[in-house]
Amino acid sequence: MFDGILAGIEVVFSFQGILFVLIGVIVGTVIGMIPGLGPITAIAVMIPITYGMVPALALLLMAGVYYGAAYGGAASSILLNAPGTSEAVATSFDGYPMAKQGKAGKALAVAAISSFIGGTISVILLTLLAPTLANVAISFGPPAYFALMLMGLTAVSSLSDGSTIKALISATIGFMIATIGIDSQTGTPRFTFGSAHLLEGIDFLVIALGLFALAEVCSLIINRKEKGADTNKIGSLRLSKQEFREMSTTAGKQSFLGFLIGVLPGAGGTIASLLAYISEKKMSKNPEQFGKGAIKGIAAPESANNAASGGAFVPLLSLGIPGSGTTAVMLGALMVLGVQPGPLLIGDHPDIFWGVIISMYIGNIFLLILNLPLIPYISKILKVPRPMLIPLVIVFCLIGVYGVSFNTFDMFLLLLFGIIGYVMRLFHFPAAPLLLAFILGGMMEQSFRQSLTISNGSLAIFFTNPISCVLLIIALLAFLLPILKTWKRKKEDNQSSQQSA
Repeated sequence: MFDGILAGIEVVFSFQGILFVLIGVIVGTVIGMIPGLGPITAIAVMIPITYGMVPALALLLMAGVYYGAAYGGAASSILLNAPGTSEAVATSFDGYPMAKQGKAGKALAVAAISSFIGGTISVILLTLLAPTLANVAISFGPPAYFALMLMGLTAVSSLSDGSTIKALISATIGFMIATIGIDSQTGTPRFTFGSAHLLEGIDFLVIALGLFALAEVCSLIINRKEKGADTNKIGSLRLSKQEFREMSTTAGKQSFLGFLIGVLPGAGGTIASLLAYISEKKMSKNPEQFGKGAIKGIAAPESANNAASGGAFVPLLSLGIPGSGTTAVMLGALMVLGVQPGPLLIGDHPDIFWGVIISMYIGNIFLLILNLPLIPYISKILKVPRPMLIPLVIVFCLIGVYGVSFNTFDMFLLLLFGIIGYVMRLFHFPAAPLLLAFILGGMMEQSFRQSLTISNGSLAIFFTNPISCVLLIIALLAFLLPILKTWKRKKEDNQSSQQSA
């Protein structure tokens, strides 16, 4: 092991190693800010560049792009309410409200520092626990995955400031949208209404930019006569001792959760960031502050999705199983370079295994050094006058959506979801449960059907599997507790009104 670590250090601290890590994190950060691109596209573009390179250096470059994009995704979410990747959705819940309060600088600083904490903790855990956690990841079969997704969905009520029923209705709509397209198991078109454009389903970016960015644009246009919020103010980057304590405590807790979820093949930073946000809101003494610019609401998802980026390397390097879509592309790139990730990688290619881990320490430091000084310049986008900013955001969204599919039909869908998002705002239906259900819907359905195939149609498989049984119990409690709290509150209000009468 010690010899392997020395081999990794030799690779990373060479001139080429440091240069490729630096290039990777810069490219990743820039691409993460642009809706429609994201780390998968960036790494796919990098593959031809890595041909003929030393495999260890090629992986350093791709790894830098991966966790660099996790940093960059926060900027557009906080400044424009336009999450370009699914991992950045939860950051917009409190990041954009904080920017509207004239605290964009502080929001970006919290995101950068929390990302650094999450990335650093994940690297330490990756160093210590990679082989052990690889075995844990194998034990998560389809029943456990279904229970994990269900547990996330039962907490949708915490994403709503008002009616739980409205949150559940939004989630149901999200499920319905997730079923559109060709059924992956039977090959049958579902809910396409005879349109060939819907056979591949609806892309996440269309829904996210429609429900959040375009809905915000609609609101700004319709309410243009009203006095706007202080969105042209950047504010100070400084955090008070209390704010720093809140942020660091939250980031520390949620980094562990994010890393563990990242270890699970297929889970990734999206689920990690959403579950971190939900769990932090559930544990908070002041949950009503979430969604209104809470520092914890930014620290939790940002630390979790960056920790999940590190966690995703556990199954990739130890088992040869990609932990996310991005690591799946990286797996293909490694195989092209003649390297087969798996249990023998540590022994056969210690320079690659330990080089990636050590490069993450350096990469996270680079990202923090690069991002904090750039915050005042990135934040200047808020100083653009509203009449100019609105068309810029619209063009930004249209280019992002068209750049993914090169299909004009998706641009009409973007407009449709923008209108839906604005109508949902008018009637106080939360958009977050809809997006969460859409993201989890496909994976949840697939895990459910795989479980029934394994058990020959018996639902008992979800209760005989210890992991899924525990997760289902937690899901049931997460669903019932808010209902019981609401019932208890109403009962106390009725008693107090009767006593006063």
